[in-house]
Amino acid sequence: MVDLEAVGGTATGGLVASTFESPAGKAGEHHPTCADCGTQTLGRFCHNCGNAAHVHRTLLHLGEELLHGVMHFDSRAWRTLPRLVFRPGQLTREWCLGKRARYVSPLAMFLFTVFVLFMAISYLPEAPAMTLAQERAVAAAELSRSRTELAEAEAALAKAANPQDRAEAEGAARAARAGVAAAMDEFRGLETAARVAGGDWKAQLAEETRTGKLKINTGDGKLDEKLRHKLENPELALYKLSQTFYKFSFLLVPISIPFVALLFLWKRGFTLYDHGVFVLYSLTFMSLLIMVVAGALRVGGPAASVAFSAVPFVVPAHMFFQLKGAYGLSVLSALWRTMLLLIFAAVAAGVFLLAILWLGLA
Repeated sequence: MVDLEAVGGTATGGLVASTFESPAGKAGEHHPTCADCGTQTLGRFCHNCGNAAHVHRTLLHLGEELLHGVMHFDSRAWRTLPRLVFRPGQLTREWCLGKRARYVSPLAMFLFTVFVLFMAISYLPEAPAMTLAQERAVAAAELSRSRTELAEAEAALAKAANPQDRAEAEGAARAARAGVAAAMDEFRGLETAARVAGGDWKAQLAEETRTGKLKINTGDGKLDEKLRHKLENPELALYKLSQTFYKFSFLLVPISIPFVALLFLWKRGFTLYDHGVFVLYSLTFMSLLIMVVAGALRVGGPAASVAFSAVPFVVPAHMFFQLKGAYGLSVLSALWRTMLLLIFAAVAAGVFLLAILWLGLA
């Protein structure tokens, strides 16, 4: 039986490896024939396969290759990232026209950004906020204070002698009872939240799956059995889903390309390659945006509010400018395509999530 996770990991690893350039050192003895394909060489590289004509086997050169690769990627990254954020259309168009030496390839940017995204989300520090235990302590203190006020109000009501004092005491008692009820609701709500945050929902899900309370019926007996086995250990199921999401993140590209192509069915001059470059740079920007928003949410406070409220404006604006610049569209043409692209993006995301659920759980 084919191991889908191994296939996903292998495919992702192969794509990552294919995006790195072969380092080109200058030291070493020149070989008259290519060590790879046997073609006679005239310069530093084989004109047939591109392999370096100098063969190096020293530890010093290994460090040189590493330094070269890192610095070369960084120098192009600093030219690519600002354009990806502020001039995505120009970046996409220049890459499609062949102006590629100064930029990081869209595939390399996408795979690297997805990797950093998962690492960043996993290791970002939690926001400095009041814990559930602290909130419950505050709620318990508020409930105790409300009960004390109710006891005092009832004691005053019992001592009231004339009708006017009794009416005032009854009003105070009613307000105190309402305060106790509100404080009790708040405390019970925090108890429920504490159970959910503490992982009780996972234990409950596992228990209901084992006892048969949770019915799973997809019409396929084998699939039902696999799903029941996964849900008996929700923690492991969530881990498998996150790993599957990372391993098969590249599926977003072939899923999205047809939707972009639909926007230009009647326009000549654009190929599926152009749409693929558009999709890769767009997904890279969205990954960067998710990282920024996730970091702001972890920090909390005004930064979280600003970041979260900016997303509905940033996403369509970036799509609009990328469409307009990459395909040379007018404002009106880019505008209606942006609205359709937002719908297509939601559909593509839904298809991708269904695929991840199937690959991760089934």
